Amino acid sequence: MPRPMKWRKICRLPERNRFGPLDANADERNQITMTVDEYEAIRLIDLEGFTQEECAKQMNVARTTVQGIYVEARKKLAELLVNGKVLLIEGGEYRLCDGLGNGCRGRGCHRHRRGRFTNNIN
Repeated sequence: MPRPMKWRKICRLPERNRFGPLDANADERNQITMTVDEYEAIRLIDLEGFTQEECAKQMNVARTTVQGIYVEARKKLAELLVNGKVLLIEGGEYRLCDGLGNGCRGRGCHRHRRGRFTNNIN
């Protein structure tokens, strides 16, 4: 029996979920999809200056999980920059931080929620 899914805690959704060249076609061959948890790992590590260990605590997962998420996200960013593709941020296995201190580490938590994004939970 597979291990149960451990949801990644996300404290900030992106303000926009589509990036890329202004003249790019948005067909599937020219598009890369980054999950919201990959976006959060990039935000915490590269923008907020977290270590992978701190990021793992913030996202409520193991450091090795964060390392894998981060490596995949960086590969996607490199591909879109080098090949001029469109980036779409959506989906993933996450839950939004409730901002009530339930496991929230404070630093890096912005608790911005945007109505246009959905995750895999109802």
